[in-house]
Amino acid sequence: MRTVLNILNFVLGGFFTTLSWLFATLISIVLIFTLPLTRSCWEITKFSLLPYGNEAIHVNELRPDQSNALMNTGGTLLNILWFIFFGWWLCISHITVGIAQCISIIGIPVGIANFKLAAIALWPVGRRVVSTEEARAAREANARRRFQ
Repeated sequence: MRTVLNILNFVLGGFFTTLSWLFATLISIVLIFTLPLTRSCWEITKFSLLPYGNEAIHVNELRPDQSNALMNTGGTLLNILWFIFFGWWLCISHITVGIAQCISIIGIPVGIANFKLAAIALWPVGRRVVSTEEARAAREANARRRFQ
């Protein structure tokens, strides 16, 4: 089912959003001061191409033992820089494509995926794209760690 939904996403507008993310990745490479944003761009480019079966999870949830205040502050500053240069227009592109996809009944699940990507487009720094199973396992491990 994931494969069918990923193909449907690609055909119904996912190609456009993936190209938008790829363009943002290339711009972040060319502009030297945005080079730290490149990894996040690339991670979400993959997620935009294949949203079903994958999930964007914050690094603090994925590896809670490696989080520190300096990295969180740096990530926040990079997210602000991201929002100014790339985030707002990528968010608008996902919302536009999501609305267009939701016009037809067959496109509603894909449109909802684009709305989720729109939220991620605003603040992607610090997120990693992992399989749904790996994200679930990380969240369960964090829950067990908190309540023990």
